[in-house]
Formats: sequence, C-alpha cells, structure tokens
Amino acid sequence: MLDRMIQTENLTKRFPCSTAGAERGCAPPDEKSGSGEAQTWFTAVDGVTLDVAAGEILALLGPNGAGKTTTVRMLASILTPSAGWARVAGFDTVREARQVRHAVGLLTEFPGLYLRMRADEYLAFFGELQGLSAAHIRHRIETLTERFGLAQARRQRLAEYSKGMRQKLALIRAMLHDPAVLLLDEPTSAMDPHSAKQVRDAILDLRSDRRTVLLCTHNLTEAELLADRIAIIRRGQIVALDTPARLKAQLLGPPLLEVRLAHSLDGYLPHLTDLVQVKERGDTWFRYCTPSPETTNPALLARLAGLDARVLTLSEVLRSLEDVYLRIVTEEEEEGHGR
Repeated sequence: MLDRMIQTENLTKRFPCSTAGAERGCAPPDEKSGSGEAQTWFTAVDGVTLDVAAGEILALLGPNGAGKTTTVRMLASILTPSAGWARVAGFDTVREARQVRHAVGLLTEFPGLYLRMRADEYLAFFGELQGLSAAHIRHRIETLTERFGLAQARRQRLAEYSKGMRQKLALIRAMLHDPAVLLLDEPTSAMDPHSAKQVRDAILDLRSDRRTVLLCTHNLTEAELLADRIAIIRRGQIVALDTPARLKAQLLGPPLLEVRLAHSLDGYLPHLTDLVQVKERGDTWFRYCTPSPETTNPALLARLAGLDARVLTLSEVLRSLEDVYLRIVTEEEEEGHGR
C-alpha cells in the first residue's frame, strides 16, 4: 500500500457567476462568456494543499460554504479542478477518474437512496457497479449489515427506514467494496448515540487496517475523538492544519491549571503573585497559565503548604477543539471585516 493516500497541490475550484455579488465572493469580470456578457467567478476552493498518510484520519472542519463538500467532490473525481491537482490512492483524479472512483468510498451529506428498493437489492446493485462477484457481495452485505445493526432489516424497503437507518445504509454502501480511502461527509448525522458510536468504532477500525479517512463534520467532539490531524478550511483556504494537541498549544497558549482549596481563598493570592498570574478565581479556587508547569507547580504547592493552605486538587483545565475552532473562525471573520 502507498504511504500517501491523498495528495493535493494548489487544488482550486471556481464556478461561474451570472452577476457579481459581494455576498457570494464573486470576483470581478475577467473574460467574456459565450453570449458576450462579462463573466464573474466564485472561488469555492482556493489553493488547498494536503498530504494524508495511509491509516490516517483527517478531519476537515469549517463553516457552511467554506469549501468542504467541493473539496471532497474533487477528490472523488466528481468535479474537475479549475487549477492544481489531486491524487487519491496513487491515481490522478482527472486522468484516472475511473480508478479513483473504485478506490474511494464516498458518503455525501445527503446520500441519494432508491427508496422503493429493498436494502439488500440496493447494496447488491452498487456492488455490481464496483465489479464485485455475487458471492463477495452477499458476504459483504451480511457482514456490514450485522455490524451496523441492520441485519434484520435487510429485506425491508428503504422507504420504511428511519433517517438514522438510511444514514447507516449509505455508509455500508460506501464501505461495500472495501475501499482504500473513505470520504465521509457528516457520517453520524441524524443518528442516535448508539448508532453514532457504531460508526465511530468502524472508522477507528479502518485506521487500524491502514485505511485512510477524510472526515467532514460539524461535530467537533467527534472530530477530536477520531482525527489524527485537523484541517480547518475558511473561504476555500486551509487556515490551520495540525494535531489537536498542537493546535491547542499554538492557538490557546500555555496550559490552564486550576487549584482548589478546602477553605476560602481570601488572603492567599497576594502571596502567590510572584509565582503565577491568576486568570480566574472563585471563593475556593483560582486558575493560572504557565509555560513551565514542571517547575511552577511544585513551587506553588510548596508556597501554599508554607501558608498552611489545604490543597484539594491541582489539575489542568481541559480545553476543547471547539475553543480552537472558534478562535480561528472568529479571527478570520475579524480579518475579513477589516479588509
């Protein structure tokens, strides 16, 4: 298997606009259309460069309209780039589109399902499109429907499925031919907690099997749980790309720590100002940041002990991926308004 399963360089997609609209981000006219009218362009994806390893899960985050779905469609050889290039599982998405479509499993945010068909018929149809044998199709359908709790509903028509069941069936369709790369757009949308956990477990299993997953989601907790790295896209551009831990360190600063006492805090803080800068405080607790907790924390505890303070806990305050995401998106919006 290749070491790099998704590679893009300056990947760009522009769509023509009939009239220039600032709210859509349409660029000024740069050429004439066939009718002789001035043509304007909306850039949905703007110079995206990615390098995703085999067995890696990359979460692509961004607000609505940021370019996530357009990026996925180019990677799946549904859309042709306006500039740049992409390779998936070693295949060029333009010159080798047929091979790309066989190498990827695609789950779109709104999967089109043929509601009059029974689930097993529907999956068998897509298995045949992928060139699988009848015996292999039966085996994969049995294995995957059992895994996702749909074994008893295999003979039901899809119109009888709940929204969550339909979403799971769409995921099974994407996984049916055992693809090397999965492109998942909101895979746990509309699912109950148990079903969502089944999907998350399946995604983690795929990583252990060196399958590569590109995950688009608005569920930041899910992204932090699953992803090896996070890419945040804004106005078609990647504005942050790293592991969750490194993004937190880069954007949120040193770790935030909390001390809780068994009694009132009154009278103690003036004795600690040379050690820490207090960020927040309550009746019995305070929080501070330090770039070197390995030296600051022992000194702080020793000082408190010398003051006869009874310390209940000293712990790091967990900061979520949501904090990082909101920090980046807010800064981008402020910069956009300033231009």
